[in-house]
Amino acid sequence: MSGLGLVFLSPVFLAIAIWIKFDSPGPVFYRQVRVGRNNKDFKLFKFRSMRVGSDKKGLITVGGHDPRVTRSGYYIRKYKLDELPQLINVFLGDMSLVGPRPEVRKYVDMYTMEQLHVLDVRPGITDMASICYRNENELLAQASDPEMYYLNVVMPDKLRINLEYVKSHTFFGDCRLILKTFITIIKD
Repeated sequence: MSGLGLVFLSPVFLAIAIWIKFDSPGPVFYRQVRVGRNNKDFKLFKFRSMRVGSDKKGLITVGGHDPRVTRSGYYIRKYKLDELPQLINVFLGDMSLVGPRPEVRKYVDMYTMEQLHVLDVRPGITDMASICYRNENELLAQASDPEMYYLNVVMPDKLRINLEYVKSHTFFGDCRLILKTFITIIKD
């Protein structure tokens, strides 16, 4: 499915790549080390939506108008187009279409033994926690300390939601989650 998706979406990939290149200097793709199934690191592909080197200023993006986000990046993020290259990760076997979103090592190293069970399945492009926290950037922008709010409120709740998924996921449940993701993106 991911191979067909890549072929079908190749014109969209090309248009976004041209948009990114005209908007700001740097590569089209942003690759970041994330933690996958069985606690193994892999390189996650995204369309670059921030200025080069912005990740060195912090991993958490706050609000829709973070100054590190490029003009094209604002729209690419708003409509979740930055996630499309993760079909490459699905094709390579690092990810699945549905599963807990992969996290960076810094935060995975803070998981409890129970929370580490989210790594028992392949991470996904979409999950229920992403739908529930689709406004995560706005929530973090309102927090006096976004990093602490993420660590103490958002991350534990997302992990709780994802642990429920790990215990009870089904093929038809995954199909419903993909449909719900599309509906959520279109409504927003």
